[in-house]
Amino acid sequence: MWIVTFLPTRLSGSPISRRVAKLSLPRCFPKLVFSIVARHKGRQTGASEAVTELKALKKQLRAEALARRNALPVKWRIEASLGMVEAAKAIPVEPGTIISGFWPIRSEVDVRPLMFALQEKGARLCLPAVLDKTTIVFRELVRGAELVETGFGTAGPGEDAAVLDPDVMLIPLAAFDARGHRIGYGAGYYDRAIARLHDKGLQPRMIGVAFDCQEVPLVPDEPHDVIIPEILTESGLRRFG
Repeated sequence: MWIVTFLPTRLSGSPISRRVAKLSLPRCFPKLVFSIVARHKGRQTGASEAVTELKALKKQLRAEALARRNALPVKWRIEASLGMVEAAKAIPVEPGTIISGFWPIRSEVDVRPLMFALQEKGARLCLPAVLDKTTIVFRELVRGAELVETGFGTAGPGEDAAVLDPDVMLIPLAAFDARGHRIGYGAGYYDRAIARLHDKGLQPRMIGVAFDCQEVPLVPDEPHDVIIPEILTESGLRRFG
């Protein structure tokens, strides 16, 4: 049986996060992104070259944001994650609302306290499971269920668990910008999962979850990118557009 230990919730701002955030890219970075596109515009091979360069910039942004996140002290990350439980008040939940979360890996925000707070309000929880190189599904998480490896270094319910379509998605990420553009871990699982939900006519509420230090000046746009309307950090729930 899975057990979660709740520590006292105390969060007095985010000085460490703000300090580490100063290591982000220079202010000229947005101009760099646009210059790449402009430089290749009109050239026969320009489109593919621009895409290659933008992907390289995304890779750089991802690596630097994750390095900043990894630099946060473990105790501080725990307190910040617990402080995010307050966000449950801003997420309306009716009995049976299906909410997808994620079992944290490495230095990710630990959303389990938030998930369980939402469960106390009547939500049904589910976690992502990797089926193959392109597909994740969301398996229902119930008390007493055995957790197994579900790919990408994370854990979740086994194959016998019900597969659900979430009404609310708590989405992990590597980096984000002030427009709600997100950089994931590079495999594209969430982009495809969200596209499948949209194909079914479903419009889940999407909330990215990260620390403030993961914000970057500008995420390079790609056609398949899904914009996340809300981002939850230790500073609170931010809505874009």
